[in-house]
Amino acid sequence: MLNTTFDSLWRDISPFAVGFDRTFDTLELLASSRAKEANYPPYNIRKVSEDQYTIELAIAGFEEKDIDIELAEETLTIIGNRPKESSDGLLHQGLAARDFIKKFVLSDDMVVKGAALSNGMLYVGVERIIPDEKKPRKIELTSKSKLLG
Repeated sequence: MLNTTFDSLWRDISPFAVGFDRTFDTLELLASSRAKEANYPPYNIRKVSEDQYTIELAIAGFEEKDIDIELAEETLTIIGNRPKESSDGLLHQGLAARDFIKKFVLSDDMVVKGAALSNGMLYVGVERIIPDEKKPRKIELTSKSKLLG
């Protein structure tokens, strides 16, 4: 049903949207992968300012050496591999001690500024960088012969 929704929406707006096919492909990928994604570890996405965001993951028990963060194209991947501990004498295990892979898709204009681990929380700073060529500008009128050569 989700694919039908995106297909229908794309068909309706495609005559007016130039170059957005990749955006709809990404949205479709996100929607289809959402059903497969586990809710561990829990996370927040916080808007700090107009162009700055923080992704916060609750990863108690993980140390810096256990975390791997990678950005490949627009996909931010956070991997946690925690060494296995002995469960000797453990009467109840309520704290999650499992490995995880968490993926986030960033838009083309987002840049990862860094990451920090503090008190069981992983913070990943993300900022929107708008290049000069994408900022609003006035288009001067010229003659057709100059424009088209």
